[in-house]
Order: sequence, then C-alpha cells, then structure tokens
Amino acid sequence: MTTPVHTALPALRTGCRRGLVELRQSLTNGADLTSHFLWPVLMLVVLYFLRDREYDSSGHLLGTLALPGILGMNVAMGMVSMSQILTADREDGTLLRARATPHGVRGYLVGKVVSVGGGLLADLAILLVPGLLLIDGLSVGGVREWLTLAWVLVLGMLATLPIGAVLGAVLTSTRAQGLIQLPVLAMIGISGIFYPVTALPEWVQWLAQLTPVYWLGLGMRSALLPDAAVGLELGESWRALESAGVLGVWAVVGLTVAPRVLRRMARGESGSSLSARRARALSRPT
Repeated sequence: MTTPVHTALPALRTGCRRGLVELRQSLTNGADLTSHFLWPVLMLVVLYFLRDREYDSSGHLLGTLALPGILGMNVAMGMVSMSQILTADREDGTLLRARATPHGVRGYLVGKVVSVGGGLLADLAILLVPGLLLIDGLSVGGVREWLTLAWVLVLGMLATLPIGAVLGAVLTSTRAQGLIQLPVLAMIGISGIFYPVTALPEWVQWLAQLTPVYWLGLGMRSALLPDAAVGLELGESWRALESAGVLGVWAVVGLTVAPRVLRRMARGESGSSLSARRARALSRPT
C-alpha cells in the first residue's frame, strides 16, 4: 500500500528536522569529530604516496584513479553505519520510543538517512578538498563536473542507506553486525571502485553491475576523472543515464521496502522484549 502524500510530507519534514539535530550533535561532539577526521586523513596519506605512480602503463596516475573510488567506497560503507546505528537503537529502546512519536518509523528512517548522509558528506568534504590540492589530473574545473558529483552523491546515498536500514532490521544484535561488513566489502571489492572492473572476469563484471556500488563508483569517476580515463571503463563510456537509472531504481526500492521492514520489526518490539535483551546482555561473560 502506498503512503498518502498528506501523510508522507509531514513524516519527511519531521524526519529532516530530527536528522539535522542529530547531525549537528555529531559535528559538535569530540569523539564523533575524531571519527569523521581519522579515516579521511589516513586515506589522504595513502593517496599522497600513490600520487606519482602510473597504473599499468596506461598514462593515468594511480592516485588520480583511486580518489573517486575512495569517495565512492565511503558512501557505500554508509550501509554499515546505518545498520549499526539502527541495531543499537533497537537494543537501547530508541526505535521502540520512535514508534510512539508522530510519523513514527517513517520519520525515524528519514531522520537517520539525513543524519548519516550528512555525516558522509562531511567525511567526503574532508577527503575531497585536500585531495584536490594533493592529486594531479582530476577534472573538476566546470559546473558540469560538480553537478554530476552532486546528483551521484544524492542518488548513491538514497540507493545504499536504505539497504543498511534493512540489514539493521534483519540482524537482531550488535554482535551480528560483524557479519555485515563481509558482504559489503565483497560488494565493494568487485565493483571496480579500487581496480578497473574491466580487468576482472566477465562473470564478475556482470555481477558487479547488479549492485548499486558499481554505478556509484562509475558516477564518481565520471565526475572527477578526465575524459581520457573513460577508456578504462566497460564499453569505454561513462553511461550517465544508466547510472542514474540503476541508482534511481535502487533508491525507490530501498525507500519503499525499508519502512515496511522497520514497521514490521517495530511491531514486535515491546518493553518486555527490551528488558529481556538487556537481561541477556548483562548476563553475558565479559
């Protein structure tokens, strides 16, 4: 059943307000700020040492090719962050309380997409701005490149973050969260984000194109790399329309399925089930 517009719009507004409050708290918290800076700084160090190395006699520098991939990987890893946050909120009762608030689970999901997505954008800015100064050969001089980067980021987050929400709803404990990183890292590994997918077996290429991560990485490369780098891609094309279409489909499916999965999970939540989980957690050996 589709959600009526008069119900969806208030949930969207409420969720955006909640998400912006959570994002502001994250960006003013010392521990969270350290987390935001640590990974981008480490990646900048790696890129600095790769900046003059050539990829496979192609004439393209490895650091130049790697920067868009690392940005795409950060967005894809938002699935893990979303899943971990949602599972933690389920265990500490936040999701149970959200069910009783106006616009309930749908507003909660919108808020998490806004807060996690905003945090991802902050991480990307911390990495991209210095990266533009350290790495040569990037193509970011025109309005078209920045517009491409913008729509790829928005669609990429809308396509991947709801997947993380579904995973967080399916896995019932924080201990199970370690299982999520393996398939996500496998998806990233075959997606061509770090290594051109054309160098992989043909069956892996087809498998990669079924995932949103491949199209996210392709869109990032189309925005940041010079036109000559398109020769490393499948069909020697950036396939912008296909990227927008596939990411758009993943976004629609995710934003449709995730609220339903979360509502079903929330219906099974109660004060007694929360107390039972806390009792089991306290009884575990440290």
